[in-house]
Amino acid sequence: MHPREQTIFALSSGRPPSAIAVVRVSGAQARTALTALAGKIPEPRIATRRLLRGTDSQPIDDAVVLWFPGPASATGEDVAEFHVHGGRAVLAALFAALSAIADLRAAEPGEFTRRAFENGKLDLTEAEGLDDLIHADTEQQRRQALRQLKGLLGDKARDWRSRIIEASALIEAGIDFSDEGDVSAELVAPALAKVKSLLIEIEEVLAAQGRSERLREGLVVAIAGPPNVGKSTLMNQLARREVAIVSPHAGTTRDVIEVQLDLAGYPVTVIDTAGIRETDDPVEQEGVRRARARATEADLVLWMSDPQHDEIPHQGGAPVWRVRNKIDLGAAGPDDSIGEPPAGVLGEMAELRISASRGDGIAELVAGLVAFAEDYFGSDDGALIGRERQRKLLQQTAVSLQRSMAAIGQGEELVAEDLRAAAYALGRLLGRVDVEDILDVIFREFCIGK
Repeated sequence: MHPREQTIFALSSGRPPSAIAVVRVSGAQARTALTALAGKIPEPRIATRRLLRGTDSQPIDDAVVLWFPGPASATGEDVAEFHVHGGRAVLAALFAALSAIADLRAAEPGEFTRRAFENGKLDLTEAEGLDDLIHADTEQQRRQALRQLKGLLGDKARDWRSRIIEASALIEAGIDFSDEGDVSAELVAPALAKVKSLLIEIEEVLAAQGRSERLREGLVVAIAGPPNVGKSTLMNQLARREVAIVSPHAGTTRDVIEVQLDLAGYPVTVIDTAGIRETDDPVEQEGVRRARARATEADLVLWMSDPQHDEIPHQGGAPVWRVRNKIDLGAAGPDDSIGEPPAGVLGEMAELRISASRGDGIAELVAGLVAFAEDYFGSDDGALIGRERQRKLLQQTAVSLQRSMAAIGQGEELVAEDLRAAAYALGRLLGRVDVEDILDVIFREFCIGK
Protein backbone atom coordinates (compact mmCIF):
# COMPACT_ATOMS: atom_id res chain seq x y z
CA MET A 1 0.00 0.00 0.00
CA HIS A 2 1.28 3.48 -0.89
CA PRO A 3 2.25 5.55 2.19
CA ARG A 4 -0.40 8.16 1.32
CA GLU A 5 -3.07 5.46 1.39
CA GLN A 6 -2.02 4.21 4.81
CA THR A 7 -3.70 5.36 8.00
CA ILE A 8 -1.52 7.57 10.19
CA PHE A 9 -1.45 8.35 13.89
CA ALA A 10 0.48 10.77 16.08
CA LEU A 11 0.48 12.63 19.34
CA SER A 12 -1.13 16.00 18.57
CA SER A 13 -0.75 17.62 21.97
CA GLY A 14 2.27 18.69 24.01
CA ARG A 15 5.26 16.63 25.04
CA PRO A 16 4.58 14.14 27.85
CA PRO A 17 4.14 13.95 30.71
CA SER A 18 1.01 16.08 30.71
CA ALA A 19 -2.44 16.07 32.24
CA ILE A 20 -4.14 15.11 28.96
CA ALA A 21 -2.67 13.87 25.69
CA VAL A 22 -4.49 13.83 22.35
CA VAL A 23 -3.65 11.13 19.83
CA ARG A 24 -5.12 11.54 16.33
CA VAL A 25 -5.69 8.84 13.73
CA SER A 26 -6.52 9.70 10.11
CA GLY A 27 -7.26 7.41 7.19
CA ALA A 28 -9.33 4.49 6.02
CA GLN A 29 -8.42 2.33 9.04
CA ALA A 30 -9.41 4.96 11.63
CA ARG A 31 -12.78 3.24 12.15
CA THR A 32 -11.04 -0.11 12.60
CA ALA A 33 -8.61 1.38 15.12
CA LEU A 34 -11.36 3.06 17.12
CA THR A 35 -13.47 -0.11 17.17
CA ALA A 36 -10.51 -2.29 18.19
CA LEU A 37 -9.46 -0.07 21.09
CA ALA A 38 -12.76 1.45 22.29
CA GLY A 39 -15.16 -1.40 21.53
CA LYS A 40 -17.54 0.52 19.25
CA ILE A 41 -17.87 3.73 17.28
CA PRO A 42 -19.45 6.64 19.21
CA GLU A 43 -21.81 9.19 17.70
CA PRO A 44 -19.93 11.54 15.32
CA ARG A 45 -18.40 14.63 16.93
CA ILE A 46 -19.63 13.72 20.43
CA ALA A 47 -17.02 13.17 23.15
CA THR A 48 -17.61 9.73 24.68
CA ARG A 49 -15.92 8.02 27.62
CA ARG A 50 -14.45 4.61 26.84
CA LEU A 51 -12.08 2.11 28.43
CA LEU A 52 -9.33 1.52 25.87
CA ARG A 53 -7.96 -2.00 25.52
CA GLY A 54 -4.95 -3.27 23.59
CA THR A 55 -4.75 -6.25 21.25
CA ASP A 56 -4.24 -8.49 24.30
CA SER A 57 -7.51 -7.16 25.83
CA GLN A 58 -5.55 -5.58 28.65
CA PRO A 59 -6.81 -2.09 29.65
CA ILE A 60 -4.71 0.85 28.48
CA ASP A 61 -6.55 3.85 29.94
CA ASP A 62 -9.92 5.32 30.83
CA ALA A 63 -10.21 7.83 27.98
CA VAL A 64 -12.45 10.13 25.97
CA VAL A 65 -12.80 9.31 22.27
CA LEU A 66 -14.21 11.23 19.32
CA TRP A 67 -15.18 10.15 15.84
CA PHE A 68 -15.12 12.42 12.77
CA PRO A 69 -16.22 10.53 9.64
CA GLY A 70 -14.81 11.89 6.40
CA PRO A 71 -15.10 14.07 4.47
CA ALA A 72 -16.44 16.22 7.33
CA SER A 73 -13.16 16.18 9.23
CA ALA A 74 -9.98 18.22 9.52
CA THR A 75 -8.13 16.08 6.98
CA GLY A 76 -11.09 15.11 4.79
CA GLU A 77 -10.54 11.46 5.82
CA ASP A 78 -12.03 9.42 8.65
CA VAL A 79 -10.46 10.76 11.85
CA ALA A 80 -10.48 9.32 15.37
CA GLU A 81 -9.15 11.05 18.47
CA PHE A 82 -8.09 9.47 21.76
CA HIS A 83 -7.90 11.84 24.73
CA VAL A 84 -5.90 9.95 27.32
CA HIS A 85 -3.90 10.71 30.43
CA GLY A 86 -0.58 12.13 29.31
CA GLY A 87 1.84 9.74 30.95
CA ARG A 88 4.64 8.23 28.91
CA ALA A 89 3.61 4.67 29.76
CA VAL A 90 0.00 5.31 28.70
CA LEU A 91 1.12 6.75 25.38
CA ALA A 92 3.60 3.94 24.79
CA ALA A 93 0.85 1.35 25.32
CA LEU A 94 -1.55 3.25 23.04
CA PHE A 95 1.03 3.61 20.28
CA ALA A 96 1.87 -0.09 20.52
CA ALA A 97 -1.79 -1.01 20.17
CA LEU A 98 -2.22 1.27 17.14
CA SER A 99 0.96 -0.01 15.50
CA ALA A 100 -0.34 -3.57 15.77
CA ILE A 101 -3.26 -2.78 13.45
CA ALA A 102 -2.65 -3.43 9.76
CA ASP A 103 -1.86 -0.44 7.55
CA LEU A 104 -1.43 1.92 10.50
CA ARG A 105 1.84 3.81 10.90
CA ALA A 106 3.26 6.80 12.73
CA ALA A 107 2.75 10.10 10.89
CA GLU A 108 5.54 12.16 9.39
CA PRO A 109 5.91 15.88 10.29
CA GLY A 110 3.08 17.89 8.75
CA GLU A 111 1.36 14.84 7.28
CA PHE A 112 -2.07 15.59 8.77
CA THR A 113 -2.01 19.11 7.33
CA ARG A 114 -0.71 17.86 4.00
CA ARG A 115 -3.63 15.44 3.73
CA ALA A 116 -6.00 18.30 4.56
CA PHE A 117 -4.39 20.30 1.75
CA GLU A 118 -4.54 17.44 -0.72
CA ASN A 119 -8.19 16.79 0.13
CA GLY A 120 -9.14 20.43 -0.45
CA LYS A 121 -9.73 21.35 3.19
CA LEU A 122 -7.32 24.27 2.97
CA ASP A 123 -5.10 25.88 0.37
CA LEU A 124 -1.36 26.37 0.60
CA THR A 125 -1.57 29.90 2.01
CA GLU A 126 -3.81 28.59 4.82
CA ALA A 127 -1.40 25.70 5.48
CA GLU A 128 1.46 28.19 5.72
CA GLY A 129 -0.65 30.30 8.07
CA LEU A 130 -1.28 27.28 10.29
CA ASP A 131 2.45 26.59 10.48
CA ASP A 132 3.16 30.23 11.28
CA LEU A 133 0.46 30.23 13.97
CA ILE A 134 2.00 27.17 15.65
CA HIS A 135 5.41 28.85 15.71
CA ALA A 136 4.20 32.37 16.58
CA ASP A 137 6.05 33.79 19.59
CA THR A 138 4.63 37.32 19.68
CA GLU A 139 1.25 39.01 19.34
CA GLN A 140 2.01 40.52 15.93
CA GLN A 141 3.16 37.15 14.59
CA ARG A 142 -0.02 35.52 15.92
CA ARG A 143 -2.27 38.12 14.30
CA GLN A 144 -0.57 37.87 10.92
CA ALA A 145 -0.64 34.07 10.98
CA LEU A 146 -4.33 34.05 11.91
CA ARG A 147 -5.12 36.25 8.91
CA GLN A 148 -3.38 33.68 6.72
CA LEU A 149 -5.19 30.78 8.39
CA LYS A 150 -8.54 32.50 7.84
CA GLY A 151 -7.75 32.37 4.14
CA LEU A 152 -7.82 36.13 3.47
CA LEU A 153 -5.01 35.97 0.90
CA GLY A 154 -6.28 32.68 -0.50
CA ASP A 155 -9.80 34.07 -0.95
CA LYS A 156 -8.45 37.06 -2.83
CA ALA A 157 -6.18 34.89 -4.95
CA ARG A 158 -9.07 32.61 -5.90
CA ASP A 159 -11.19 35.62 -6.88
CA TRP A 160 -8.31 37.13 -8.89
CA ARG A 161 -7.65 33.84 -10.66
CA SER A 162 -11.31 33.37 -11.62
CA ARG A 163 -11.42 36.92 -13.03
CA ILE A 164 -8.21 36.32 -15.00
CA ILE A 165 -9.74 33.15 -16.44
CA GLU A 166 -12.86 35.14 -17.40
CA ALA A 167 -10.72 37.76 -19.16
CA SER A 168 -8.71 35.03 -20.85
CA ALA A 169 -11.91 33.38 -22.06
CA LEU A 170 -13.00 36.66 -23.65
CA ILE A 171 -9.63 37.08 -25.36
CA GLU A 172 -9.65 33.51 -26.69
CA ALA A 173 -13.22 33.95 -27.89
CA GLY A 174 -12.01 37.04 -29.74
CA ILE A 175 -9.35 34.89 -31.38
CA ASP A 176 -12.07 32.50 -32.56
CA PHE A 177 -13.98 35.44 -34.10
CA SER A 178 -10.89 37.21 -35.45
CA ASP A 179 -12.43 37.29 -38.94
CA GLU A 180 -15.26 39.40 -37.61
CA GLY A 181 -13.54 42.60 -36.46
CA ASP A 182 -16.46 44.12 -34.56
CA VAL A 183 -17.03 40.98 -32.50
CA SER A 184 -13.35 40.66 -31.65
CA ALA A 185 -13.09 44.29 -30.51
CA GLU A 186 -16.23 43.96 -28.39
CA LEU A 187 -14.68 41.00 -26.54
CA VAL A 188 -11.21 42.50 -26.04
CA ALA A 189 -12.47 45.74 -24.48
CA PRO A 190 -14.20 44.17 -21.43
CA ALA A 191 -11.28 41.77 -21.00
CA LEU A 192 -8.87 44.71 -20.90
CA ALA A 193 -11.05 46.46 -18.29
CA LYS A 194 -10.97 43.34 -16.10
CA VAL A 195 -7.19 43.09 -16.37
CA LYS A 196 -6.69 46.77 -15.48
CA SER A 197 -8.89 46.42 -12.41
CA LEU A 198 -7.09 43.24 -11.32
CA LEU A 199 -3.65 44.77 -11.76
CA ILE A 200 -4.59 47.77 -9.60
CA GLU A 201 -5.84 45.49 -6.80
CA ILE A 202 -2.76 43.25 -6.83
CA GLU A 203 -0.35 46.20 -6.95
CA GLU A 204 -2.17 47.79 -3.99
CA VAL A 205 -1.72 44.61 -1.96
CA LEU A 206 1.98 44.44 -2.88
CA ALA A 207 2.54 48.12 -2.08
CA ALA A 208 0.80 47.90 1.30
CA GLN A 209 2.79 44.99 2.66
CA GLY A 210 6.07 46.67 3.57
CA ARG A 211 8.20 43.95 5.12
CA SER A 212 5.34 41.91 6.59
CA GLU A 213 6.89 38.60 5.52
CA ARG A 214 9.94 39.41 7.65
CA LEU A 215 7.70 39.29 10.72
CA ARG A 216 8.19 35.51 10.80
CA GLU A 217 11.95 35.86 11.46
CA GLY A 218 11.84 39.16 13.33
CA LEU A 219 13.91 42.33 13.44
CA VAL A 220 17.67 41.98 14.04
CA VAL A 221 19.31 44.66 16.18
CA ALA A 222 23.08 44.56 16.68
CA ILE A 223 24.78 46.27 19.62
CA ALA A 224 28.23 47.24 18.37
CA GLY A 225 31.07 49.52 19.35
CA PRO A 226 34.51 49.57 20.98
CA PRO A 227 35.38 47.26 23.89
CA ASN A 228 34.25 48.02 27.41
CA VAL A 229 31.62 50.66 26.58
CA GLY A 230 28.75 48.70 28.18
CA LYS A 231 27.36 46.64 25.31
CA SER A 232 26.81 43.53 27.44
CA THR A 233 25.25 45.63 30.22
CA LEU A 234 22.79 47.10 27.73
CA MET A 235 22.06 43.61 26.42
CA ASN A 236 21.17 42.47 29.94
CA GLN A 237 18.98 45.55 30.45
CA LEU A 238 17.01 44.87 27.29
CA ALA A 239 16.67 41.16 28.09
CA ARG A 240 15.86 41.89 31.77
CA ARG A 241 18.11 39.04 32.78
CA GLU A 242 21.77 38.08 32.80
CA VAL A 243 22.51 36.78 29.33
CA ALA A 244 25.95 38.28 28.81
CA ILE A 245 29.02 38.37 31.05
CA VAL A 246 29.76 41.87 32.31
CA SER A 247 33.37 42.64 33.17
CA PRO A 248 35.49 45.79 33.54
CA HIS A 249 38.14 44.12 31.39
CA ALA A 250 38.10 44.91 27.67
CA GLY A 251 37.52 42.03 25.27
CA THR A 252 35.35 39.91 27.59
CA THR A 253 32.81 39.20 24.84
CA ARG A 254 34.59 37.05 22.25
CA ASP A 255 31.63 35.72 20.27
CA VAL A 256 28.20 36.88 19.16
CA ILE A 257 25.49 36.50 21.83
CA GLU A 258 21.83 36.55 20.77
CA VAL A 259 18.61 36.96 22.73
CA GLN A 260 15.02 36.89 21.47
CA LEU A 261 12.76 39.70 22.71
CA ASP A 262 9.07 40.50 22.41
CA LEU A 263 8.76 44.29 22.08
CA ALA A 264 5.10 45.35 22.00
CA GLY A 265 4.27 42.18 20.06
CA TYR A 266 7.12 42.49 17.58
CA PRO A 267 9.83 39.79 17.50
CA VAL A 268 13.29 41.31 17.92
CA THR A 269 16.63 39.51 18.04
CA VAL A 270 19.24 41.56 19.89
CA ILE A 271 22.88 40.69 19.21
CA ASP A 272 25.72 41.55 21.57
CA THR A 273 28.94 41.61 19.56
CA ALA A 274 32.61 41.61 20.50
CA GLY A 275 34.23 45.00 21.00
CA ILE A 276 35.54 46.30 17.69
CA ARG A 277 39.21 47.22 17.98
CA GLU A 278 42.63 46.27 16.64
CA THR A 279 44.08 43.31 18.53
CA ASP A 280 46.81 40.67 18.25
CA ASP A 281 44.74 38.01 20.05
CA PRO A 282 43.61 35.55 17.33
CA VAL A 283 40.48 34.60 19.29
CA GLU A 284 39.49 38.22 19.76
CA GLN A 285 40.28 38.91 16.10
CA GLU A 286 37.76 36.28 15.09
CA GLY A 287 35.22 37.82 17.49
CA VAL A 288 35.78 41.25 15.91
CA ARG A 289 35.37 39.78 12.42
CA ARG A 290 32.08 38.16 13.40
CA ALA A 291 30.94 41.38 15.09
CA ARG A 292 31.55 43.40 11.92
CA ALA A 293 29.74 40.78 9.82
CA ARG A 294 26.66 40.65 12.05
CA ALA A 295 26.50 44.44 12.30
CA THR A 296 26.54 44.60 8.50
CA GLU A 297 23.70 42.06 8.25
CA ALA A 298 21.54 43.63 10.99
CA ASP A 299 18.42 45.67 10.34
CA LEU A 300 19.50 48.25 12.91
CA VAL A 301 22.82 48.97 14.63
CA LEU A 302 23.08 50.47 18.12
CA TRP A 303 26.60 51.92 18.13
CA MET A 304 27.68 52.41 21.72
CA SER A 305 30.24 54.88 22.96
CA ASP A 306 31.24 56.43 26.29
CA PRO A 307 33.39 59.38 27.44
CA GLN A 308 36.57 57.35 26.81
CA HIS A 309 35.45 55.88 23.49
CA ASP A 310 33.81 58.33 21.12
CA GLU A 311 34.65 56.78 17.79
CA ILE A 312 32.71 57.34 14.61
CA PRO A 313 29.77 54.91 14.53
CA HIS A 314 29.78 51.78 12.44
CA GLN A 315 28.98 52.55 8.80
CA GLY A 316 27.10 49.96 6.79
CA GLY A 317 23.85 49.37 4.99
CA ALA A 318 21.67 49.35 8.13
CA PRO A 319 20.51 52.47 9.99
CA VAL A 320 22.76 53.42 12.92
CA TRP A 321 21.72 54.89 16.25
CA ARG A 322 24.50 56.30 18.41
CA VAL A 323 23.99 55.35 22.05
CA ARG A 324 26.19 57.36 24.43
CA ASN A 325 26.57 55.34 27.62
CA LYS A 326 27.69 56.09 31.19
CA ILE A 327 25.99 59.45 31.59
CA ASP A 328 25.92 58.66 35.32
CA LEU A 329 29.68 59.33 35.36
CA GLY A 330 28.96 62.99 34.64
CA ALA A 331 31.19 63.26 31.59
CA ALA A 332 28.97 62.48 28.66
CA GLY A 333 29.37 65.88 27.08
CA PRO A 334 27.79 69.31 27.33
CA ASP A 335 24.29 67.87 27.03
CA ASP A 336 24.12 64.77 29.21
CA SER A 337 20.35 64.65 29.45
CA ILE A 338 18.43 61.60 28.39
CA GLY A 339 17.41 61.94 24.77
CA GLU A 340 14.00 61.60 23.22
CA PRO A 341 13.07 58.25 21.63
CA PRO A 342 14.61 58.14 18.16
CA ALA A 343 12.17 58.33 15.29
CA GLY A 344 11.48 54.97 13.68
CA VAL A 345 12.54 56.10 10.23
CA LEU A 346 14.85 53.92 8.18
CA GLY A 347 18.17 55.52 7.34
CA GLU A 348 17.90 58.30 9.91
CA MET A 349 20.83 58.80 12.28
CA ALA A 350 19.50 58.93 15.83
CA GLU A 351 21.20 59.48 19.17
CA LEU A 352 20.41 58.61 22.78
CA ARG A 353 22.24 59.11 26.07
CA ILE A 354 21.85 56.35 28.62
CA SER A 355 23.29 54.73 31.70
CA ALA A 356 23.16 51.01 31.01
CA SER A 357 24.28 50.16 34.55
CA ARG A 358 21.73 52.41 36.24
CA GLY A 359 18.91 52.08 33.70
CA ASP A 360 18.64 55.74 32.73
CA GLY A 361 17.29 56.17 29.19
CA ILE A 362 16.51 52.48 28.69
CA ALA A 363 12.75 53.09 28.52
CA GLU A 364 13.30 55.73 25.86
CA LEU A 365 15.54 53.38 23.90
CA VAL A 366 12.95 50.58 24.04
CA ALA A 367 10.23 53.02 22.91
CA GLY A 368 12.42 53.96 19.97
CA LEU A 369 12.96 50.31 19.07
CA VAL A 370 9.20 49.69 19.15
CA ALA A 371 8.62 52.71 16.87
CA PHE A 372 11.34 51.45 14.53
CA ALA A 373 9.74 47.96 14.44
CA GLU A 374 6.30 49.43 13.69
CA ASP A 375 7.75 51.41 10.81
CA TYR A 376 9.90 48.52 9.58
CA PHE A 377 7.16 45.89 9.51
CA GLY A 378 4.28 48.22 8.77
CA SER A 379 1.45 48.59 11.26
CA ASP A 380 -1.35 47.82 8.79
CA ASP A 381 -3.54 45.09 10.27
CA GLY A 382 -4.74 44.29 6.76
CA ALA A 383 -1.38 42.94 5.62
CA LEU A 384 -1.99 39.76 3.67
CA ILE A 385 1.46 38.56 2.58
CA GLY A 386 3.24 36.43 5.16
CA ARG A 387 6.02 34.76 3.19
CA GLU A 388 8.51 35.68 0.50
CA ARG A 389 7.10 32.88 -1.69
CA GLN A 390 3.71 34.58 -1.69
CA ARG A 391 5.15 37.98 -2.54
CA LYS A 392 7.19 36.64 -5.45
CA LEU A 393 4.22 34.83 -6.97
CA LEU A 394 2.04 37.94 -6.69
CA GLN A 395 4.82 39.95 -8.33
CA GLN A 396 4.96 37.38 -11.14
CA THR A 397 1.19 37.71 -11.53
CA ALA A 398 1.42 41.49 -11.75
CA VAL A 399 4.23 41.33 -14.33
CA SER A 400 2.22 38.91 -16.49
CA LEU A 401 -0.83 41.18 -16.32
CA GLN A 402 1.29 44.18 -17.30
CA ARG A 403 2.69 42.23 -20.26
CA SER A 404 -0.80 41.22 -21.35
CA MET A 405 -1.94 44.84 -21.40
CA ALA A 406 1.17 45.90 -23.32
CA ALA A 407 0.49 43.17 -25.88
CA ILE A 408 -2.94 44.56 -26.79
CA GLY A 409 -2.79 45.34 -30.49
CA GLN A 410 0.17 43.07 -31.09
CA GLY A 411 -1.91 39.94 -31.26
CA GLU A 412 -4.55 38.39 -29.04
CA GLU A 413 -2.54 35.17 -28.84
CA LEU A 414 0.20 36.99 -26.89
CA VAL A 415 -2.37 38.52 -24.56
CA ALA A 416 -3.95 35.13 -23.90
CA GLU A 417 -0.56 33.55 -23.16
CA ASP A 418 0.33 36.26 -20.61
CA LEU A 419 -3.06 35.86 -18.92
CA ARG A 420 -2.48 32.10 -18.70
CA ALA A 421 0.88 32.83 -17.03
CA ALA A 422 -0.83 35.13 -14.51
CA ALA A 423 -3.46 32.49 -13.67
CA TYR A 424 -0.72 29.88 -13.36
CA ALA A 425 1.21 32.02 -10.84
CA LEU A 426 -1.92 32.41 -8.69
CA GLY A 427 -2.51 28.67 -8.95
CA ARG A 428 0.97 28.10 -7.55
CA LEU A 429 0.22 30.58 -4.77
CA LEU A 430 -2.79 28.50 -3.76
CA GLY A 431 -0.90 25.23 -4.28
CA ARG A 432 -3.28 23.94 -6.91
CA VAL A 433 -0.89 23.63 -9.86
CA ASP A 434 2.65 22.29 -10.19
CA VAL A 435 3.85 22.77 -6.62
CA GLU A 436 5.02 19.25 -5.79
CA ASP A 437 8.61 20.50 -5.64
CA ILE A 438 7.85 22.84 -2.74
CA LEU A 439 5.31 20.79 -0.77
CA ASP A 440 7.94 18.64 0.94
CA VAL A 441 9.88 21.74 1.96
CA ILE A 442 6.81 23.42 3.47
CA PHE A 443 5.25 20.48 5.29
CA ARG A 444 8.41 19.03 6.76
CA GLU A 445 8.68 22.23 8.86
CA PHE A 446 5.52 21.23 10.72
CA CYS A 447 5.63 19.37 13.99
CA ILE A 448 4.57 15.71 14.07
CA GLY A 449 0.84 15.43 14.74
CA LYS A 450 -0.07 18.46 12.65
